[in-house]
Amino acid sequence: MIKRPNTNAQRLKRHKRVRGKISGTPERPRLNVFRSETNIYAQIIDDVAGKTLVSASSLEKSFHCDGTKTDAAKMVGQLVAERAKAAGITAVVFDRGGYVYHGRVQALAEGAREGGLEF
Repeated sequence: MIKRPNTNAQRLKRHKRVRGKISGTPERPRLNVFRSETNIYAQIIDDVAGKTLVSASSLEKSFHCDGTKTDAAKMVGQLVAERAKAAGITAVVFDRGGYVYHGRVQALAEGAREGGLEF
């Protein structure tokens, strides 16, 4: 029998390890990314207060993208940056959630940078 590694368990292990080193503050909150099979979610979190300040996802009713999932991720990044600017947030710490910085995660980060977030 071939033992296949549980990739989600490995991701969660990486995420826990990184979260021990990264924390969002009121001055520089954490931009967290969660990627599911079909959608992508982004939250800006103040870990000191334990509050989500801004969020955006490709699952929202107002969100519409005819392109690929990567295009949708870039649009979510721009949307979260726009909402962060409205909330007075300019600088964040990027938390990739244990995912490889490639594909949809990279597209979301680039979209957030284009939207004016600094990280």
